[in-house]
Amino acid sequence: MQVTMTVNDVEVTREIEGRLLLVHFLRDVLSLTGTHWGCDTSNCGTCVVWLDGEPVKSCTVLAAMAGGHEVRTVEGLAKGGELDPIQEGFRQCHGLQCGFCTPGMMMTCRALLDKNPDPTDGEIREAISGQICRCTGYATIVRSVRWAAVHEAAVTQ
Repeated sequence: MQVTMTVNDVEVTREIEGRLLLVHFLRDVLSLTGTHWGCDTSNCGTCVVWLDGEPVKSCTVLAAMAGGHEVRTVEGLAKGGELDPIQEGFRQCHGLQCGFCTPGMMMTCRALLDKNPDPTDGEIREAISGQICRCTGYATIVRSVRWAAVHEAAVTQ
């Protein structure tokens, strides 16, 4: 079957098998390997992307279901050669160690800041509660999101 969707602001059309998962479409068909594939059971959250602006676990979405929709991956966060504040926050505050969970975490955290530009630590922890990080203990991730929130607030003033 043929599927057409917009990925990181670029319309793409490809011939696919109907059972192909979105995570595999992004990684294997489009070579967008920033989206990681982890547990295959939707428990870990490494595969989070946006579907029409909402975070989804791409291991639970068929690529065919994304047809006609907008998908954004971690590769689509940076604009004009500049890192998104959430990406810069992870860099500044050491929000990653091994990096495996990082793309999904960043997509979830960016969506949080888009809806709530000044989240509490508890709200950040709640937002990332559907994702697993085995390295950081989450404290540096929370600090990274707070850094991004403060940085964005300073830029908009």
